[in-house]
Amino acid sequence: MTGAARPPRRRAARDTKPPHTGADEKATLRGFLDHLRDAIAAKATGVPEPQVRTPGVPSGTSLLGLVKHLAFVERFYLLGEDADDWAATMRPAARETVDGLLADYRATIERANQVIDACQDLSLPAPRAPRPGPAPSMRWVLVHLIEETGRHAGHADILREQLDGSTGR
Repeated sequence: MTGAARPPRRRAARDTKPPHTGADEKATLRGFLDHLRDAIAAKATGVPEPQVRTPGVPSGTSLLGLVKHLAFVERFYLLGEDADDWAATMRPAARETVDGLLADYRATIERANQVIDACQDLSLPAPRAPRPGPAPSMRWVLVHLIEETGRHAGHADILREQLDGSTGR
């Protein structure tokens, strides 16, 4: 927003702290992943059209694009689905709505959590779309999803602040 008037800075209505998950490894990993998932959904919630899909940076990243992309990432790593065009997962189509993509993201999370909950040994391979080479372990997938979702949550923080000055979770 160089040279443009900045929107007034305001805190989010609810700023959450990291989860208290106990000592169990899977509960800790899933707790932090759920915390980040909630942050992504919260950043896109309540942002009107067309701002929610308007790119905020030269790469074309938008809040709605982040939601769509992360749903695809979860389906790839935990539900065994592949994406034909990974770049397209960052670009919501005109017919895709905020409510629809958020509902899809939440439904994907619910299905992914069922897979995580059913896993008794994090060293075992996680389900994924057919690819050459061995599938990564569920532990690796959970850590990777935390990294991927956390990275994009940071992007969402910046995009949302650029749109309306909102900061925090």
